[in-house]
Amino acid sequence: MEMTYYDHGTPAERWERAQMFFDAKDYAAAARVLGGLVEEVPEQTGPRLLLARAYYHSAQLRRAEGELRVIVERDPVEHYARLMLGRTLQRQGRHEEAESHMRIASALAGDFEEV
Repeated sequence: MEMTYYDHGTPAERWERAQMFFDAKDYAAAARVLGGLVEEVPEQTGPRLLLARAYYHSAQLRRAEGELRVIVERDPVEHYARLMLGRTLQRQGRHEEAESHMRIASALAGDFEEV
């Protein structure tokens, strides 16, 4: 297997590289780095969440949704993943489906409506 710039280095080096691409708004490059990293360490939430965000910002909404669903399935109280999943569904025009995730994210963040 030929190694490319995107998968070269230790996991920590690739994590830094992915964050650098993300911060530079090169979301497609960040996703290329993070895809391999998530395969290598699938149990870690940080890389998977950043991968979902890179997909979201590069309009790869189905891919973002898939990554976010994995996170929410593993950790139902991960409020940022819930929020991102709701926003991803909204952006796909799936507002009814998004509503429950948005409500759960608000509750987990402590944002309750005044009665």
